[in-house]
Amino acid sequence: MNYYPIFLDLRSKPVLVVGGGKVATRKVKGLLEAQAHVTVVAPVISNDLRETAAITLVEREYQSCDCPGHALIFAATSSREVNAQIARDARAQSIPSNVADAPEECAFIVPARLSDGIIQIAVSTGGTDPRRAVAIRDSIRRALPAILSV
Repeated sequence: MNYYPIFLDLRSKPVLVVGGGKVATRKVKGLLEAQAHVTVVAPVISNDLRETAAITLVEREYQSCDCPGHALIFAATSSREVNAQIARDARAQSIPSNVADAPEECAFIVPARLSDGIIQIAVSTGGTDPRRAVAIRDSIRRALPAILSV
């Protein structure tokens, strides 16, 4: 599948992240850098997320009624069934979603990103090989340190 690259303005936009572990924490970090208003829904929430003051935590299982009103939704649970349900719910409400464990269910994918001030570089393999995208991003970081720190 070919994706259309885009950078979204998420300042003050409501974004839902379902999941409370490492993947969710990574997603939340990037969303906060973009100044999104983040809500996390999960029955178990990591200490890292608990210590993040700028987010709203809802400590319970995901419910379909969690979707409305969000600009984007990220499914980052450890349950394939729950992630699939989140994707279906988001699609039914025309809300773009990203499903951490199933790129074929995503309305959008998140590239490996390198950011330094106003410069952002994004690398994507169309969701087929995220580790390769990360390796390429890291190679760029090593090759361009002087440019990226300006």
